[in-house]
Amino acid sequence: MIAETVCSAVSAAGLGIAAVTAYRKRFLSAARIAAYSLVPVGLVMTGVVGWAADTAFSPTAWAGFVVLGGAWLLFTGTRAVERRRGGGTRKERKAARASAPPDAVAPAASAPSLGPAKRPATRPVAAPRGQSGDDFSDIEAILKKHGI
Repeated sequence: MIAETVCSAVSAAGLGIAAVTAYRKRFLSAARIAAYSLVPVGLVMTGVVGWAADTAFSPTAWAGFVVLGGAWLLFTGTRAVERRRGGGTRKERKAARASAPPDAVAPAASAPSLGPAKRPATRPVAAPRGQSGDDFSDIEAILKKHGI
């Protein structure tokens, strides 16, 4: 009874605000405000407000929400563990490992892709022959290539 009265008062106030807004020649905003103000009355008429009030004060309903929350936590927890392990059954994981090539490595991109324009392929700079044992020879070659 109280919920219905409150919803009716909220709707009446919203319609009053919509009327003032329409008086100020802001018809689009007035229509939007009127639409929002009719929602509480519609919820009362459909019985949603009564159901929500009965549910809010029912210990059985809250226990049901707790059970649903526990089920949701179990479901998401098992999904997270399954994804960490690689997913699927033991046979599926073993088959996936057997079909994967050994030491598969993704190719590294030499330059970022800037769209459909094609760049000419460049050959990598070879290290000088006299410094084959030097660890920084390839870095020096790159720096020289860029003029540094």
